[in-house]
Amino acid sequence: MRLPIILLAVVVLMVLGFVFVGGASPFISVAPEVVFHAGPLEITNTMFTSWIVVIVLIVIAFIAGRGAKVVPSGFSGAVEAAIVAFYDIVVGVAGEKNGRRFFPVIATIFFFVLVSNYMGLLPINNVIGKPEPNHGVKQAVLDQATIAGIDMAYIPLKPGTVDTGAGEPPIIAAEAGETFSGVIAPYLRSVMTDVNAPLAIAIWSFIFVEFWGITTVGASYFTKFFNFGRLIRFSPMGVIDVFVGLLELVSELSRTVSFTFRLFGNVFAGEVLLLMGMFLVPFVLVDVFYGLELFVGLIQAFVFAMLTLVFAQTAVTFSHGNGHGEEHSAGH
Repeated sequence: MRLPIILLAVVVLMVLGFVFVGGASPFISVAPEVVFHAGPLEITNTMFTSWIVVIVLIVIAFIAGRGAKVVPSGFSGAVEAAIVAFYDIVVGVAGEKNGRRFFPVIATIFFFVLVSNYMGLLPINNVIGKPEPNHGVKQAVLDQATIAGIDMAYIPLKPGTVDTGAGEPPIIAAEAGETFSGVIAPYLRSVMTDVNAPLAIAIWSFIFVEFWGITTVGASYFTKFFNFGRLIRFSPMGVIDVFVGLLELVSELSRTVSFTFRLFGNVFAGEVLLLMGMFLVPFVLVDVFYGLELFVGLIQAFVFAMLTLVFAQTAVTFSHGNGHGEEHSAGH
């Protein structure tokens, strides 16, 4: 008896969503849109959203810090539990000494990526923005009032259409409150859908991994990539050492690329799924995708942070041939 009721409810939701809440035809843009200008600086929507993410993290830290107690409870207790749980994971992988050393960077990566991914799932994303009617795409947008000199527009629940005539470009209405045919550059967009964001984090991840390796192992760390010892002694194995070192260097550099496009690809694909789900089957299909993206957002943040941690631990425990660096791996 339950299955027919569930199926009927799904059909009803699909019909109601399609008739009353169907979103505007999505306009998919890989590149972030410029929404503000600060002098010569162009501020994109992903950059603006990243600032909000940083503010959110600062506010969370401030509130949790003010409410800190010997016996934590409430919001502060939840934040402390999350941090302690993540700290235990880091220490479990890297040991107490290196775990304390790595934790600030690894935790910053994890929580920034996590909050950025979840901010990208808020319904306000890709809805309110700057009107841009000249893309040659008809997408109904309601022109709202100009606030503090900023043009505001939003996509209504069930947008209408404006017929501009065959072959004519989209037009924008002059008066506030009228619909026009065009697209918007949203003020808020998921940070990691801009390839520059995961690339920047990947570069910093690479820098810290190499920094930890060099400061721990010393100058011998570079023999991991440039090992000419046996080649100078005219040993036939020296050629293999050089080749292996070059492969190791390419592998180290390629991590930046893999880190970047793994995170960017998963988050951008999720955003496209949500936009298309809202357009095709509101209330039903989009809910399934939201559940999936909640899981993906967590997993991608965790994978990025954990891979950085594993590579950092590998760097500080590097030993080459005659035992260089072995003392650093003791106790881990």
